[in-house]
Amino acid sequence: MRKCKTIAIANQKGGVGKTTTAFSLGIALSSNNKKVLVVDADPQANLTTYMGFYDEDNISANLSTLIEDFIDNKEVETEQAILHHKEGIDLIPSNLNLAMTETNLSSARDREYAIKNILEKVESRYDYIIIDCMPSLSMLVTNALATADEVIIPVQSQYLSAIGMGNLINIVSKVKKHQNQNLKVGGILLTLVDNRTKLPSTIKKEIQEQYGNIIKLYDTQIPYAIKTAESTSKGKSIFAYDKNSKVALAYTNFAKEVLADNERRKNEITKDYAR
Repeated sequence: MRKCKTIAIANQKGGVGKTTTAFSLGIALSSNNKKVLVVDADPQANLTTYMGFYDEDNISANLSTLIEDFIDNKEVETEQAILHHKEGIDLIPSNLNLAMTETNLSSARDREYAIKNILEKVESRYDYIIIDCMPSLSMLVTNALATADEVIIPVQSQYLSAIGMGNLINIVSKVKKHQNQNLKVGGILLTLVDNRTKLPSTIKKEIQEQYGNIIKLYDTQIPYAIKTAESTSKGKSIFAYDKNSKVALAYTNFAKEVLADNERRKNEITKDYAR
């Protein structure tokens, strides 16, 4: 049984908190004594800069260079691209070159498995790998889904935020059928929740009515907070920036849900093997 669990954080809509969720979940899992690698699979490199690596264009090894090595059939040395964050998790960074790399990848052999090939070389070192996906339904997102055990979908609690989510679910179904039969949807996470209005409860009800019979909606909701935005300019997680904030508490609780789900699935697999 594989020790490492790979999670893709995905939604084709931007501004829903994917990067914050990837970083915060990584730190929260690390606080539970888990070894965590986060992967910036977005050419905008928001995760890379959020984690304090501001000069991403001068980082010699990154996800783009690793994928280019895969395309060119060279030895992929994943370890060279891993950066160590001061809060105890690791990062494979990104930069704008990843956009051109994705174009090159589209005509490569086994193009859907580049990221899988890259991560397999180091996954034995980690309990969790978290992939921060770009806001699209691109080849890079397909790559992330082809290697992930599950996908978590952050959804902003506003009208129209869930529109198009069906497209992502269709992509997940296609990847599951053709590239990764083990892929599951871990759940939908409501983010940027403003509890001063009734809108979040309305959005939650709509999501439950539309998807609740097939996809879990996490109990945890991530509140909107200015301090979260402030932390992104400091190279710190919300835990290091304001450990007592509502957002830090929410991501702590969210990590507990993720850990509990993982333990339950491990027990189910163990029972299946025992039969």
